[in-house]
Amino acid sequence: MEAIILIGIQGSGKTTFYRDRLGGSHVHINLDTLRTRRREGLLLQECLDSKRPFVVDNTNPTIEARRRYLEPSQAAGVLEVGYYFATDIQTALERNARRLGRECVPPKAIRATRNRIERPSLEEGFAELFYLQSLADGGFIVESWKT
Repeated sequence: MEAIILIGIQGSGKTTFYRDRLGGSHVHINLDTLRTRRREGLLLQECLDSKRPFVVDNTNPTIEARRRYLEPSQAAGVLEVGYYFATDIQTALERNARRLGRECVPPKAIRATRNRIERPSLEEGFAELFYLQSLADGGFIVESWKT
């Protein structure tokens, strides 16, 4: 079983990556969809208890934010994988501007998240880390983490 933690600013392509690559095999844990930390925690625990692979699709900008998912996963003996979305702020803002309704995030929130991003490391408990770059056609380049 595997727990995947997506890391990146809003508009970096995290949800698109989930839908395109992991949607058929992993439960989607997303605070925007679930709306409360309580619901998020219940779904996380359900996945851990039932040994269902899952993806945490939030910005997860800080070590502390990621710890919320890494600690229970580690306790359950789950393989933890991180994907860091290296997206420049202009690309993220352009993608965000194409979103509709509640999906559109205020630009200042994207800038604030960018200012808080702490690059992940294996020392946090990840078994594997990957670095993603978004392509103009909507695809991704996925590379193994380089320390």
